[in-house]
Amino acid sequence: MSKIKPDPPLILASTSSFRRELLSRLGLEFEVTPPGVDEVARLGESARDLALRLSGEKANAVAADIGDGLVIGSDQVAVLGEEILGKPLDRPDAIRQLTISSGREMELYTGLTLINAASGTVQQDVITYRVKYRDLTRDQIEHYLDLDAPFGCCGSLRAESLGIALLLELSGPDPSALIGLPLISLVQMLEREGIDVLARR
Repeated sequence: MSKIKPDPPLILASTSSFRRELLSRLGLEFEVTPPGVDEVARLGESARDLALRLSGEKANAVAADIGDGLVIGSDQVAVLGEEILGKPLDRPDAIRQLTISSGREMELYTGLTLINAASGTVQQDVITYRVKYRDLTRDQIEHYLDLDAPFGCCGSLRAESLGIALLLELSGPDPSALIGLPLISLVQMLEREGIDVLARR
């Protein structure tokens, strides 16, 4: 499929290879610019608010340096009970995250922001996904980490890969949100900015 060059240009504010792959599915040309945003939660900040804030900060960080373009920012936050689970700090932390997730339900909040750098228009959304884990043994967790190395994924879960074997149930409106970029919402946002990914060229 040939890529369509959108006008204004499309920019993904991200360092994630998963988000690049997801956005490429829409058949649009886009640039990738690392946003350089600190992803630490604020005191008392909910997982939903954190995902939305970080998606906005990522998009804003890139939009502030350009005169024209549609900038996409996205961030995902996992929450288990009262604990926010970010990307694991290291292998022991990944083991801890998956051990406490065993047999429980985790919520994933994926924030999405689209900023028109020329007009200043901002669109935002948060997509919620629920995943229920199987009862996992320590050996299964260790072997999964050896095979899938999900150390750049919040909650140590790479659901689009072998991580699916950790789960019993998935529930949510947009499977692409589970991987990290809600394409259903993004398509609607782009249409409001005059870009129809299904329009004949």
